[in-house]
Amino acid sequence: MVEWIRAAALAAALTWGGAAAAANDDGLREAARIVGEAQKILGEDGIETTEQVELGGIPQTINVRGRHRDNPLLLVLHGGPGLPMMPVAHQYLRPLEEFFTVVQWDQRGAGKTYAANDPEKIGPTMSVERMAADAEELAAYLRKRYRKDKIVLLGHSWGTVLGTRLAQKHPDWFYAYVGVGQAVDVQENERLGYEAVLRWARSQGNAQAVRELESIAPYPPDPTKMSVARQLEILDLQRKWLTQAGGYLWRRTDDHYGDIVGLSPEYSPEDKTAWAKGLGFSLETLWPEIVALNFQAATRFDCPLVLFHGRHDLNTSAELAGRWFERIQAPSKKMVWFDYSGHMVFEEEPGRFMLALVRDVLPLTRNR
Repeated sequence: MVEWIRAAALAAALTWGGAAAAANDDGLREAARIVGEAQKILGEDGIETTEQVELGGIPQTINVRGRHRDNPLLLVLHGGPGLPMMPVAHQYLRPLEEFFTVVQWDQRGAGKTYAANDPEKIGPTMSVERMAADAEELAAYLRKRYRKDKIVLLGHSWGTVLGTRLAQKHPDWFYAYVGVGQAVDVQENERLGYEAVLRWARSQGNAQAVRELESIAPYPPDPTKMSVARQLEILDLQRKWLTQAGGYLWRRTDDHYGDIVGLSPEYSPEDKTAWAKGLGFSLETLWPEIVALNFQAATRFDCPLVLFHGRHDLNTSAELAGRWFERIQAPSKKMVWFDYSGHMVFEEEPGRFMLALVRDVLPLTRNR
């Protein structure tokens, strides 16, 4: 669930400066304009809006898009923390808008919401409890604004932390909870990921990887014995090799995520810079709570549950998610495995991702 490996690369990829960069900025603006124009919702009963709503006492940005207003609402809780899906939705999620009205939300400390607020002021408010409350407020707002008794709740990675809490607190609000790259137990997750990556390094005869991974043992580190900054340095090293091992993206190490953000019609260049900064800010402020997250005992859901998980995911352990799913009690439950994916199933298998939502989730919104 931790996207720390992206922070430095994104900060570099989304930095503007100098004449050449300014020219590149102009080119990206024009490309983004074309993408936005080509994907504009034109139907009479469609919706396409980006707006600020007040959640938890601060302005936060949502984007709502769908071809037909009668379709069920799908609220997306992005991962990271601090890694909005809004600026990559144009690449991966637009087909969903034929079947759902899709709500993208830049959470507290992330993306457009990071840009709209003073980090020094919101820093002390960055907590799992506060962000779960933000999600609760947003779900209530959407149900009222769009006159929907129930909506579909989807969380990816870190977003499953908020999604699990919200689905268990208000099951009557949701047709279903969809956990994509479900977080279960951070300490056990990190232990399993580290062991798998170390086995890979040894099997490949990669002396540098073995040396660097062994240098951070025991892993995960004891958070009571070192600073947050040092913990994140260790995490960064582990994630470097996890990515090389195919545990983040299967059979590739770069998805050009930052480049795709650069083409977003929803984001200005300033938003893109804030997006990269918000990723580091969110993880640093939330890390002391993240390391203690554990849903091993949270196995009862009173709404339908569907999990999407990449077979090769080491970022949020596929092994751990599978074991957790077996113990889930819910009115209905289904595990959908993505055999050609690591952690980023919506971009690694976008067609199958859409198919699974239409086949396995959309029917849950009917006659309920």
